[in-house]
Amino acid sequence: MTNSITILFNIRYPIVQGGMIWCSGWKLASAVSNAGGLGLIGAGSMRPEVLETHIKKCKAATSKPFGVNVPLLHQQTDELIKIIVHEKIKIVFTSAGNPKKYTSFLKKNGITVVHVVANKKFALKAIEAGVEAIVVEGFEAGGHNGYEETTTMVMIPAIRRICPIPLIAAGGIATGNAIFASMSLGANGVQIGSRFVASTESSAHKNFKQKIVVAEDGDTILSLKQLVPVRLLKNDFFTKIKKAELSGAKKSELIRLLGKERAKKGMFEGDTTEGELEIGQVSEIIDNILPVSEIIEQLIAEFNRTAKRMNGMML
Repeated sequence: MTNSITILFNIRYPIVQGGMIWCSGWKLASAVSNAGGLGLIGAGSMRPEVLETHIKKCKAATSKPFGVNVPLLHQQTDELIKIIVHEKIKIVFTSAGNPKKYTSFLKKNGITVVHVVANKKFALKAIEAGVEAIVVEGFEAGGHNGYEETTTMVMIPAIRRICPIPLIAAGGIATGNAIFASMSLGANGVQIGSRFVASTESSAHKNFKQKIVVAEDGDTILSLKQLVPVRLLKNDFFTKIKKAELSGAKKSELIRLLGKERAKKGMFEGDTTEGELEIGQVSEIIDNILPVSEIIEQLIAEFNRTAKRMNGMML
């Protein structure tokens, strides 16, 4: 398939790997790029020197295009941006902040900029800032999420109406038929996170990956809405947060319960009891841990089967 996304990023398939914290290192990014998608290094959980190391290793592992995801609320965003420019990265996905702050600077340095949004208002702001594509992320997605709780299926056509640039759908996409559905609704490509967390090359801890594989219906929930909404797998840590919220805990108490490096503790170090486990609703249908090459092969095969089945169907 050749479309606006494959052309924009010079990739084979319109599939982008989410830049998830603690899960998206150079091994995952290079594997996705080598398999025909666009791999992203997730800088949100990296210090500047760590990001630099991952970029260098990713360059050595693939000759294909790859990018970096930068949450703009990162305390060292300026330093991360400097490294990205110095290392001549050509694609940057920004999120969790105002895209106006860095988009112009990045574009002046020859970088393609994409911004992640969770509602129409921020989509318009990103377009105004000059980004070259947007990721529209529904509240099915894992990790940090929109307050509005708008689903991917609703958001894609709603934003497509007002979006003159390429649109990438995210949230609840882990199968080829979900890719087909997203593109039927107006997306030009998809961003996939949870399915790639449960891959051989993901830097997520094996304990976290196993929790994803055994997750059932309703095992994730949007939490911490007083701070920043985040979708989590239920565990003892989540139960403590839920009890505090139901008892009317203030932000300060929730911040105390969250503590420091709670996500690292769960997703990277493997404490599935007291750690923060960020994953999407779609974990319910992820049943195995596979190499990235097999995951993408399955996605494309299922997409093509769905396209063939739907061809010529009329109501």
